[in-house]
Amino acid sequence: MQKESTPKSGFLQKLRSKWQLKSIWQVVLVLLVFALTGFTVLFIKKPLFDFLGISLEKGGFWKTVLYLIFVLPLYQLILLFYGFLLGQFHFFWEKEKLFFRRVGKVFSSQKKTP
Repeated sequence: MQKESTPKSGFLQKLRSKWQLKSIWQVVLVLLVFALTGFTVLFIKKPLFDFLGISLEKGGFWKTVLYLIFVLPLYQLILLFYGFLLGQFHFFWEKEKLFFRRVGKVFSSQKKTP
C-alpha cells in the first residue's frame, strides 16, 4: 500500500495561513518587523535603564517590573512604527488591539469583594 504524496507546506506557508496574510512576501515583511523591533529594543534598553539609574548587572524583581513598565509599551510602539515603515501597519494594529483586549481582561476579571 502506497502513501498518497501530498506536498508539505513550509514554515512560511503555515505562518501565512495562521496569520491570514495574502502572500509569503508579506510573511517575510512581518518577520522582518519583529526582528527589527527586537534589535531596536535590545539597543534602547541599556541607555533607558542607565537613564533611570538601574544597573543591568544584577537581576531582581524590581528590575523585571520596571522592564515590563517601560520596555513593553516601548516595544509595542516600535512594532507599530516598523510595521508602518514596511507597509504592515494594519496587521500589527490588529495584533495590538488583541493584545490590549487580553491585558484588559486580566485586570477586569479580578473579582471585586463587597
